[in-house]
Amino acid sequence: MAKILLHAIGHERDQVLDEPTWDRQLALMQEREAPITDGRAWVADGWGDKGRARVHRKGKLTVWERIEQLRDADAPVLPVGTFVNYQLEFGDRKQTSPGAGVVTAFTRVHDRWVMVIANDNTVASGSWWPKTPEKIIRAQVMAERLRVPVLYLVDCSGLFLPEQANTFPGAKGAGHIFKRNAVLSAAGVPQIAGVFGDCIAGGGYMPLISDKVYMTEQAYMVIAGAALIKGAKSQQMTSHGIGGADVHVGVSGCADFRVPDDEHCIAAMRREVADLPSSAVAYYRYGVDAAPPRFPASDLTGLLPADHRVAYDARELIARLVDASLFQEVLPDRGTEVITGIARISGLYVGILANASGLVDDPNKPGAKRPSGILYKQGIAKLSAFSRACNDDGIPILWLQDISGFDIGPEAERHGLLGYGSSLIYANSTNTVPMATVLLRKASGAGYYAMAGLPYDPVLQLSTPVTRLAVMEGRTLSIGAFNTKLDDNFEILADTEEERAKIAAGMKAVEQRIEADMAPINAARQMDTDEIVLVSELRERLVAWAEMAYQTYGHRRIKNPRIWSLHDLAVLTELR
Repeated sequence: MAKILLHAIGHERDQVLDEPTWDRQLALMQEREAPITDGRAWVADGWGDKGRARVHRKGKLTVWERIEQLRDADAPVLPVGTFVNYQLEFGDRKQTSPGAGVVTAFTRVHDRWVMVIANDNTVASGSWWPKTPEKIIRAQVMAERLRVPVLYLVDCSGLFLPEQANTFPGAKGAGHIFKRNAVLSAAGVPQIAGVFGDCIAGGGYMPLISDKVYMTEQAYMVIAGAALIKGAKSQQMTSHGIGGADVHVGVSGCADFRVPDDEHCIAAMRREVADLPSSAVAYYRYGVDAAPPRFPASDLTGLLPADHRVAYDARELIARLVDASLFQEVLPDRGTEVITGIARISGLYVGILANASGLVDDPNKPGAKRPSGILYKQGIAKLSAFSRACNDDGIPILWLQDISGFDIGPEAERHGLLGYGSSLIYANSTNTVPMATVLLRKASGAGYYAMAGLPYDPVLQLSTPVTRLAVMEGRTLSIGAFNTKLDDNFEILADTEEERAKIAAGMKAVEQRIEADMAPINAARQMDTDEIVLVSELRERLVAWAEMAYQTYGHRRIKNPRIWSLHDLAVLTELR
C-alpha cells in the first residue's frame, strides 16, 4: 500500500477576491481584531507599573520576565485563557484580576513543547481569584492529554479571601488542582516546579507532587503563614523562618534544591527539561520536512469574511493553514456540505474536518442547491466515518467550524438525523487522539456539539475575533421567544399600534442581548473557549498543536501511513 498522496489546493489571493471586496473584508476584520489586541495588552499589563515596581523591590522578576528567560530564544509564547475574568471587578474595592492572576501558556524549552503555569505576581501577589483554579486545571488537562511537561512558576499568596466562596468549594474548586497534579504524575507527565516567593496554603500544595521542586532564597512554602499562627509576633516568627528553603530543602525534604534567585531557578528548570527525552516530531514526519503554505497566512485576515452572512471558499482557508498547501480530500463527492481530508502541518499528518460555505448540490433534488453550514444526513455520516478512521489510525483531528446547526423539518426527521447525529457525537466522545477545534465564525446549536465543541473535550478550542458561539442567532431566538405573538410569516400579530410597538421593542431587546452575549470575549471571559486568536495566527497555533500531538511517543497508537484504515475507506466508497 502506497503512502497517501497530497494534492495542491488554493489560489493566489487576487484570483479569489477582487480588490474592492478584499479591501472591504480586510477592513472589517481588522476592526474586529482591535478589541482583541487591546485586551491582550490590558491583561499582560497586570496591575501596571505599581505592581511591577513592588515585585522588583523584592529583588524578583515579574511573571512575564520569568517566562521570557524560560523559553527558547526562537520559541513563541502561546497563552491560553488570556481573557478569563476579563475586566470583571471583585470585592468592595472593585479590584480586577487580569487573566485571573495566572498565566497559562505553551512554549518551547530545549526544543520541547511545555505547558507553563505561572502566577502573575503583579496581581495581588499571585492570589487565586474566581476562575483561577479552573484556568489552572484546564491547562493541566491540556498537558495531560498531550503528554507535554508542566512547568510551574509558583509565587502565590493563596486565595483572594474576599472571594473565597467562589474559589474554594465545588468540583472544580482550588482543591481539584492538586488532584490534577496527582493525575499528571500517575500518567507519567513530567512536572517541574520553581517556587519564587509566597507559597501559602493551596499555593504550597501545588508544587509538592512535582518531580523536581526548586526554591529560591526569596521563597517559602507554608500551610499557614506567620500571620495566622498564635504567638507568632511575640516569638518573632516569619513565614520564611517557618517554611523557607533552609527548612524544606535542608530538613523537611518537601523541596529538592535551593537556588539563590529567580535567574538561577529558571536556568535550573531549563536544565531539567534538557534531561527529558527529546521530541519524536522528526520521527513522525516520515522523512518530510516542515514547509510553510504556498500562500501567506496573512491572507486569512481578508479571506474570512467578518460578516457571517457572506460565503467564502473553505478550501482557500485550508490552503493557508497546511504545509505547502497540499491536501488529500477524502469522500469529496459525498456530503459536500462538509470537507474531510488529510494534510500535513509542520510535516505531521492531521485529519481536517470543515464546514463548507455557500450553496452546495442537493443530492436528493438533481440540479437544486442547498445551503452548507448545516449538517445533512450524508455529511454527518461522512464526518463520523472519517473521524473514526483518523482515531483508529492515530491521526490528530482538526475541526474547522462554521456551522448553523442541523437540518430541521419533517424530511430531516424521516432521514433519521437524530440517530446519525448521535453516532457522530459518540465518535467524538470516544476519540482518544488529540483533537483541536477552531470556531471560525458561527458555532451554533447542536452543530457546535457535533463538530467537537468544547463539551466534547478537544485538547484545544480556539475562537477568532468574529466567532459567534450560541444556541442560535439573536433574530432567530427572538422569533422563538415571541412565537405566540407572530403569524406564519413571523409578522407581529397585534390589535393596536401600541401593542405592536411593545412586541417589536421586546424582540429587538432579546436580539440585541443575544448578539452581545455571542461576542467572543464574553465566551473567553467565562472559559467557554480556550483562546481568541487573530485569523492570521491560526497557522502558528496549529503548528504548535500538531507538534505537541506527536512530541511524545508510546502513549497512543500511531499507525504508519501504509496501513491506515483511511485507505480502505476511500477505496470502498469510490464512485464508479
